[in-house]
Amino acid sequence: MRQCLTAPDGGYYTTNRAGRDQFGQRGDFVTSPEISQIFGELLGLWLTAEWSIQGRKAQGVEIIEVGPGRGTLMDDILRSISNFKTLVSSVEDIYLVEASPWLRAAQKELLCGDCPFQEVPIGHRSISKYAGLPITWCEDIRFVPSKPDKTPFIFAHEFFDALPIHAFQSVPPSKTSSQTLSTPTGPISLNAPSPEASKPQWRELLVTSTIPSSLITSTSQSKKPKADFQLSLAKASNPASLLLPSQSPRYKALLPIADSVIEISPESHSYAAEFARRIGGSTKPNSSTSSALPPAPHKSEPSGAALILDYGPSSTIPTSTLRGIRSHQFVSPFTSPGEVDLSADVDFTALAEAALGASEKVEVHGPVEQADFLGQMGIHERASQLMRTLDKKGGARIEVDGSGQSQVEERKKIIKEAVERLVSRLPGRGMGTLYKALAIVPDRGGRKPVGFGGDL
Repeated sequence: MRQCLTAPDGGYYTTNRAGRDQFGQRGDFVTSPEISQIFGELLGLWLTAEWSIQGRKAQGVEIIEVGPGRGTLMDDILRSISNFKTLVSSVEDIYLVEASPWLRAAQKELLCGDCPFQEVPIGHRSISKYAGLPITWCEDIRFVPSKPDKTPFIFAHEFFDALPIHAFQSVPPSKTSSQTLSTPTGPISLNAPSPEASKPQWRELLVTSTIPSSLITSTSQSKKPKADFQLSLAKASNPASLLLPSQSPRYKALLPIADSVIEISPESHSYAAEFARRIGGSTKPNSSTSSALPPAPHKSEPSGAALILDYGPSSTIPTSTLRGIRSHQFVSPFTSPGEVDLSADVDFTALAEAALGASEKVEVHGPVEQADFLGQMGIHERASQLMRTLDKKGGARIEVDGSGQSQVEERKKIIKEAVERLVSRLPGRGMGTLYKALAIVPDRGGRKPVGFGGDL
């Protein structure tokens, strides 16, 4: 997944193909910020509410977004918080974690306009069009400075679904008395089975090349492209299958069930742990979920928050969810590498476990369905406000597509349809149930954040 999505040469997100845009109706998929400005405005409101709950800090506030796409979400967030002057004056830095050079350029153009784009030791830097706030681009969150006196507000929208996964399948105990071990010098027969052979084992599902089509005689007339790769069950345990499924009781419980399939994303766990450490401080520096990242400085007082919005099950382990997306359709993830978006369902429970395991000074709330989160944040009230503003502006009636509708009515219809798409629970028609929200906040005795059943 990492190679197909972010390889410097030919990666889906890192290659700017002429006339090709991954986002929007003409691209491969549409994200919530592209559907309606209200989505980003409500996330800006969520930031404002958390900042207020935490005492309205006068300095040291940071806004961080990982995987910012074309910059639409951050643009809406910054525009919405610009109405709160005290908050804006407390923001010292904005960080965008983006690996794609051409997406960084698109974000800079939207957020900063003609301001210079300067190279700095950790990436690039410019000045936003909102209150002159500085924006720094980094390729990895490890390059974003982490200081104990800062208050980071972190957003991850449709970011975790694009991080690489490992897939494992449970195999029953071996019934044979001998085994063959594959080595670089050839197969070696083992007369006595290993102790593990008498127990169920996790075996990794590996991406392997398919047989060259020139060697296959086929009578099929299908015009669908043949897959370049396939998933194949490993013939023996490997380091990943021995280590990763052993890290949670949730995985261990499925091991005795033959042919069970689970998906694990170690990189997702590392990011969730890093979010928690930046908010609550690193109280468990040797945590296995966080070993890939340097420990954060000790924080005397936890501060900040992280909001994760993505799709996946609320509590179950994702299984066989790797998919390709092209032109708004699901396609094989093993066809046309680098030209197809790849994603897998997010394991929200695993993210929560990683966050809580990284810092004792944070709480995790959710996941809650996007329909509930946006509803509590006031999506319907904001839509009504926008429509009332349109009614006040009024204007001469101008026919639209011969329907007799005014431009005002047409725009009100667009607002209603966008909101419906964001919150509808009808299968195949909306994002209200499929998408979830999860929050990481400072430990405050279980007080729920806004959008998760709490209030100011």
